[in-house]
Amino acid sequence: MIDVKQFWQAIGQRATGSTIVTARSETGPAGLLGLSATHLCADPPTMMVSVDKRTSALPTILQARHFALNYLSSAQRELADIFGGKSDLKGADRFATTSWSSLVTGAPTLAEAAGVIDCELVEIIERYNVVIIFGRVVATSGNPDAAPLVHFRGGYMP
Repeated sequence: MIDVKQFWQAIGQRATGSTIVTARSETGPAGLLGLSATHLCADPPTMMVSVDKRTSALPTILQARHFALNYLSSAQRELADIFGGKSDLKGADRFATTSWSSLVTGAPTLAEAAGVIDCELVEIIERYNVVIIFGRVVATSGNPDAAPLVHFRGGYMP
């Protein structure tokens, strides 16, 4: 059996996009840096994201029954740090640092993101210390000229 540190070292060898997962309920907006967000299938267009059960944004996502995946551009590293908990900003205060809008569901979306996928929550699966959230894609937007913010070996690549 491998230990957690060995596991994270192995996982760190794969490059992944930096994604801010957002939702909005009557209590306001919430978001987190999600490095485990990907597509499940194209027919019907479905996304999935893995969220730690202790994440403060999880209750908002579950209550709102929607979420947006905001794929960050290389110019948005500061936002990755803010939503990844590397700043003093918490909760809704994280959203004051830039301009947000929405597409269909009401989840906060970044106009300057490399890509945005807006989803209605369709299913959740609880395993160990995470909730895997599945969403049916209802809208997308993107900036085809934006370079992605890539997370690799515990850091960012431009």
